[in-house]
Formats: sequence, C-alpha cells, structure tokens
Amino acid sequence: MKKDKLLRRLSAMQFAMWEMREFLDTHPNCPDAKALYNAYKEKYDTLAKEYEARFGPLTLNGANSDAWLQDPWPWDADFDTDE
Repeated sequence: MKKDKLLRRLSAMQFAMWEMREFLDTHPNCPDAKALYNAYKEKYDTLAKEYEARFGPLTLNGANSDAWLQDPWPWDADFDTDE
C-alpha cells in the first residue's frame, strides 16, 4: 500500500475511534460500541505498525531516538543532482 493511502486509512481509523469514544461517553455500558471501538483500535494498531515498518515513526512514541545515527549525514548522502 502506498504511503498516502496508508495515512488516509490511519486517519479514518483515528476518526472512527474518536467518534466511538464520544458515543461511549454517553453510552458507557453499550457492549456493541465497546466491541466496535476495540475493532477500530486493533485495525489502527495494525496499520500503524505497517506504516512504521515501511516509512518510519508516526509519532515521537514510535521513534527510535538513535535511528537517525544510522542514516547517512547530509554531506555523506549520495544525492542525484542530474534531475
């Protein structure tokens, strides 16, 4: 899946989770709403894990603070300047 499509799906899951939390504020004992929220959360976690594996962290919580040391420094990178 392409990066932008994956981000759109993550955004949709976040929105759905937010809406379910709003609903659960007024219907805290609704088992169907809780199940639906948990399903959205599970899907979000799966998509977030896929995104971070392919494209890097989504948030600071998902970041490896030492990962930047593994990338080439700007002056060491092999940039193609012919384009």
